[in-house]
Amino acid sequence: MSKLKVGVIFGGMSTEKEISILSANSILDNLNKRKYDIYPLFMENGSTWYRYRKTKDVKLGDKLVFESKIEDITSYLKKLDVVIPVLHGLYGEDGTVQGLLEILKIPYVGCKVLASSIGMDKVYTKIIFEKAGLKQAPSVYVRKSKDEFIYIDKEFNEQKLSLEEISTKCEKWLKYPMFIKPSNSGSSVGITKVKNKEELINAIKYAGKFDNKIIIEQGICGREVECAVLGNEDVIASRVGEIKAADEFYSYDAKYKNEESKVEIPANISKEKEEEIRKDAIKAFKAIDGKGLSRVDFFIEDKTEDVYINEINTFPGFTSISMYPKLFCEAGIREEELLDKLINLALEYK
Repeated sequence: MSKLKVGVIFGGMSTEKEISILSANSILDNLNKRKYDIYPLFMENGSTWYRYRKTKDVKLGDKLVFESKIEDITSYLKKLDVVIPVLHGLYGEDGTVQGLLEILKIPYVGCKVLASSIGMDKVYTKIIFEKAGLKQAPSVYVRKSKDEFIYIDKEFNEQKLSLEEISTKCEKWLKYPMFIKPSNSGSSVGITKVKNKEELINAIKYAGKFDNKIIIEQGICGREVECAVLGNEDVIASRVGEIKAADEFYSYDAKYKNEESKVEIPANISKEKEEEIRKDAIKAFKAIDGKGLSRVDFFIEDKTEDVYINEINTFPGFTSISMYPKLFCEAGIREEELLDKLINLALEYK
């Protein structure tokens, strides 16, 4: 029986490129070489692709060595049976590469175009989650146009305002601390926690460097927990894990550079609370029309024990420290088996 030809696309053009490299190398280590012929493909940008061969354990910031440049990526991709797009953030996790693979009629692991684009954009994720009745932190939406900022109200009416005026409106609707987030970003890139108006104004400017859509969100004082989901129609949820960030929040540095950050699997919560989170994780996944896999992030508020959904990641990290594979490993599904399941789910749409 011939082996499946599995392409692993990684790299990309987003702020999460380095994490994509780590995730892909972990996946390359765990794919079953007896079942699959593996074709690692590094995407530098939309028109520059390279063949990659893993020769060592790759660490954050390491320079990669490539075999050769791929001159005709379309023909190369068409030779593959299935693709794992290990691309986090823009130009990968947002539906763009998924659209390319749909046009080429190549099965691929993970969410389709619609779910990928919705899951990447926090503004529209919030709209879907509100419709699904999932509890969320109060928030304000601001859009940047050139050097101007536009306040968007709940009915999507627009009003050009100064940052001073926008901050005053935020203070009317939200309480400090607030989190300022680029709408299209992952791995906590561009996110700032603020405690006063001056910090708020500066954080809005900073988030505007990463995206022209910005979310100002009321902070939830509580525990940060995560749940992994797996499936197409019949979706299963993992146990719930808790983040123990070695910082004020689980920033990019806290995730990948601070060894004091820890995860606790399973989280020390009641069975009832865990079941509530697991059900909400599946509901969120189905609400965006998710397929294959996602990781869904929540807060449990300290005072009330209420559960708030934070966000959904349609292609979560697969690094050695990433929660998605760790959560399923706790359930007895090792990474090699998990990848087999994801590939089989992708092939259901062949």
